[in-house]
Amino acid sequence: MLSYKNIFLATCGAALMASCNKNVVELTDINSFNVKADSTRAAEPTNDTAYYTLGSKATFNFSGNPAFITFFSGEVGRRYIYRNRKTATGISKLVFTSALNAGVQPNSLRVMLSSDFKGVVSKMNVVGGIPTNTLVYDSVATLANIAAATWADITPTDLANSATAKTSTIDLSTVAAAGKKVFIAFKYLAQSGSIQNKWTITNLGVTNSLPDNTTYTIGSLAAANTAIVNYGASLFSPGWVAYTATNNYNWVVSAGTSLVITGASTAAAATSNVEAWTFMGSLDLNSVAPDFGVPLKDISAAPLPYQYAYPSTGKYDAVFAATNFTAYTSDTITRKIPVSIR
Repeated sequence: MLSYKNIFLATCGAALMASCNKNVVELTDINSFNVKADSTRAAEPTNDTAYYTLGSKATFNFSGNPAFITFFSGEVGRRYIYRNRKTATGISKLVFTSALNAGVQPNSLRVMLSSDFKGVVSKMNVVGGIPTNTLVYDSVATLANIAAATWADITPTDLANSATAKTSTIDLSTVAAAGKKVFIAFKYLAQSGSIQNKWTITNLGVTNSLPDNTTYTIGSLAAANTAIVNYGASLFSPGWVAYTATNNYNWVVSAGTSLVITGASTAAAATSNVEAWTFMGSLDLNSVAPDFGVPLKDISAAPLPYQYAYPSTGKYDAVFAATNFTAYTSDTITRKIPVSIR
């Protein structure tokens, strides 16, 4: 967000540039801004709607000269009314593919969910009594967090029972309705005395599907803070952390690709039980990516007619947001033109 100081400096800088460049058009009062489409026809059902055939370009002409103009076409991802929207109620789902590549131990993979897990704890690595610049897991604190959390077992009944991959879908809408952020975990359990299972998880996504038929991906196998693009705007994946609770076997996290865990490959090697977790979170299951507009002009230029070709038929609310800055305030005004593409 711009501070008043930054706005003042930007305004003064723009004024200085304008004084040095006689081609810069003087800014006008924000209320003088208006937009007119080149194809409004009074003979149509509503005379304020601009009608175009698919493949033609809509031309928008401007009057007035605000500092900035931003265009929202009205398409999904470009709707002015959703420019600040970050959450919306929909149908939240976890989808993933599992494959059982070795072993036959039953119930070795559980899918868990918690809204009060406090996360994996790290601490400064100390070598010879001297702190280093690296972090390591704090086993005591992490185990305490796992034990203290309330975990719901949401394991689907259709997990793979062989190396043939199977896709599972878990509806999380009831959880999303509670409005709490959650951690999703895969918990691996293996027993001593027989070959321990190998599990591979791929094609994982956490989605939020809205009533307007839009679907937003809000979690995946991507590394932490990796952008997940939804209709041109980005959400960010929280990433995955693997943690061994019992024994030394652990999940291997290949960012963007898979989660894999392999227990003892022979009965002789399976000398003890295994418990290992991999976590993703925290996630807001109601997340959506805000819609955004396209900047058409800045303070240094006069507005020119703008052309846009809509890619599909339909009805759209084209919105143009004009903004002026002063040293202490910013004012925005919008002009809306209904557009019909046939």
